[in-house]
Formats: sequence, structure tokens, C-alpha cells
Amino acid sequence: MQPPATTGAILPFRHGNTQTGFSREELLRILDLYGRMVAAGEWRDYAMDFTRDAALFAAFRRTAERPQAQIEKRPALRNRQGMWTLIGEHGQVLKRGHELAGVIAPVERRLMKIVEN
Repeated sequence: MQPPATTGAILPFRHGNTQTGFSREELLRILDLYGRMVAAGEWRDYAMDFTRDAALFAAFRRTAERPQAQIEKRPALRNRQGMWTLIGEHGQVLKRGHELAGVIAPVERRLMKIVEN
């Protein structure tokens, strides 16, 4: 007996069709920051996008606006300027680095200023 014929659909996880993502520790660190920013009233929504080249976490002040901050992981840049990038609201690169903690530090410092007020 032969297996049924395929319909031509492309399976998302075939060999060679890899996708960049966040590790559990990275995602926990990002979501911890997101939770603290939500508690401070700065962020209200988030989105994640995963492609072959990059994983992106975007945080929004309001759902209909452009993201206030984006954290991008691009492993191809690991040996150059670092695979982590913090991108601001207008698309400007705020920080690049090899470690996630150093890249999200400016957002955490801003959170400290918000809490102090």
C-alpha cells in the first residue's frame, strides 16, 4: 500500500527551513521586562515575529501605534557587532551588543526613572 499523495502544502519545519527564535531564558528575561513596563503603565501590548534570519519582540504603548521598543535577535551578527539590537520608536538603533542584559539596560534604566516619579 502506498502513502497518500501530498497536496503540495509546504510544511513549516522541514529540514533546511529553520527559524530563529528566543531561548526560554531569553524570553523569560524579555517578558519580565515587559511585565514591569506594563505595571508601570508604559506598555500595553506586544508582538513577536520569527523569521529565518531574526526573532523580534515589539512592545507597544497602544495597539494601533508603532512599537515603542523592539528587541531583535539576529544570530548572523553574533561574531560582528553582536546579535542583539534595541530599536527605538522611530526605527533608530539605540543599542547593540552580544548580551541581552546589556542591550535592554536602557529600557530598564528608564523604568527606574518612571518608578521614582
